[in-house]
Amino acid sequence: MILSNLSLQSIFCCCCARNTQEAPVGRKDRGGSCPPPENDEGAKVHVVAMYDFTATEETDLTLRQGEEYTILHKQDHLWWRAQDHLWWRAQDRHGNKGFIPSNYVTEKDTMEVHEWYCKNITRSKAEQLLRQEAKEGGYIVRDSSQQGSYTVSVFTKALGSKDGVIRHYQIKRDDSGMFFLAEKHVFSSIPEVIHYHNHNAAGLVTRLRYAVGPMGKCVPATAGFSYEKWEINPSELSVMKELGSGQFGVVRLGKWRTLCKVAIKIINEGSMSEEDFIEEAKVMTRLCHPKLVQLYGVCMKQRPICIVTEFMENGCLLNFLRQRNGSLSREWLLAMCQDACEGMQYLEESGFIHRDLAARNCLVSDKNVVKVCDFGMTRYVLDNQYTSSTGSMFPVKWSPPEVLHFNKYSSKSDVWSFGVLMWEIFTEGRTPFENKSNPEVVEEITQGNRLYQPYKASHKVYQLMYRCWHERPQGRPSFSELLENIKQIAEMG
Repeated sequence: MILSNLSLQSIFCCCCARNTQEAPVGRKDRGGSCPPPENDEGAKVHVVAMYDFTATEETDLTLRQGEEYTILHKQDHLWWRAQDHLWWRAQDRHGNKGFIPSNYVTEKDTMEVHEWYCKNITRSKAEQLLRQEAKEGGYIVRDSSQQGSYTVSVFTKALGSKDGVIRHYQIKRDDSGMFFLAEKHVFSSIPEVIHYHNHNAAGLVTRLRYAVGPMGKCVPATAGFSYEKWEINPSELSVMKELGSGQFGVVRLGKWRTLCKVAIKIINEGSMSEEDFIEEAKVMTRLCHPKLVQLYGVCMKQRPICIVTEFMENGCLLNFLRQRNGSLSREWLLAMCQDACEGMQYLEESGFIHRDLAARNCLVSDKNVVKVCDFGMTRYVLDNQYTSSTGSMFPVKWSPPEVLHFNKYSSKSDVWSFGVLMWEIFTEGRTPFENKSNPEVVEEITQGNRLYQPYKASHKVYQLMYRCWHERPQGRPSFSELLENIKQIAEMG
């Protein structure tokens, strides 16, 4: 069934706003359809594809995982112009030059090239990934808490444990600069160390049999489906089942060109300031981060308009928590907080204010990665009740004093909401202040009362939540600081 033949209700309310002084430049500033001038030979960068990418437009270039490419120009931080190294592809209909998503490649001869390396993940997250795979000899190489060093985390059932055991080994260096895991077996590089232990346990609990890395596991979303494509033709979309409904309408599962599953969100006519939003959407497609639900584009050629986003298989975080109540470890819950914090740090650095951060506005992928969604539309929804402290739709239980009393939003009001999100996660989906009305909550917050410590939250985790609920915005940590604190707690186990 094609979207243009459907008459659907409006979509949810995406709740965030942008600080225009700090926001990234929109796609319209990329320039025209002509390719940019290419770099001089000396400035070219050689990269390796970490994931497959299929070119869907004449201007793009197909990537094959593990193959090498030359970057010709970095006019845009999200899409780079590249050339492949297989000259016979010159006869390919896409040619052997074109645009590629920058987050699909990494520079040659870096750690990121290897399928076993997971950058910026904590000890607890590594353990979570290894237990999910639960394969004998499954391993990850990750950054150690000690800067500039690396740790190998490996899973085994060889020690007789029913659920398996995980051991962590730091890659060390001897006085001559050689690398090793077992002192008798030293090598000049980390890849050589890993290659040796792929075949020999040599002091480890088991040999490194199965790489549990990011390559080919969680393919990242691209900023739009291709370079310069933020407007989507509705004829390219097919609609499948309804995924759910929110305060402002329904969300449906669909496919773009039968290639890619997407979430399709339809906007009721008259429910938002469409002209202003469409200009903003050009900018929003350029918000691209592994912990944000990607906005692929907008359909504007017919009414009602619709928004096309990344599809998240495990749905809403709030429902995910409630359905698994009691089965999620403290480490897993903290990893969820870290995911959301990474997405919010990116929004903070990009000058965007979410305005409605909560478990209901986060989604969960098939790999159980939590991503923040519903940012970018609040300013364009034509419903004054939403931002009124007396309206039923106002998220009172997630809002700080300056929002409750003065409607004053900032990244620090988002930090308050993040503290409540952490509380939701550690209570596995309970409603904050659940037995109190909105006016009672306003009174509680104004008097300095705060949410209680969840049973599954350690003292240090609760301290972090509590810091988010400082009465004054300047007394709250930034998302960067929160992220560092979460990583420290996770690393201590």
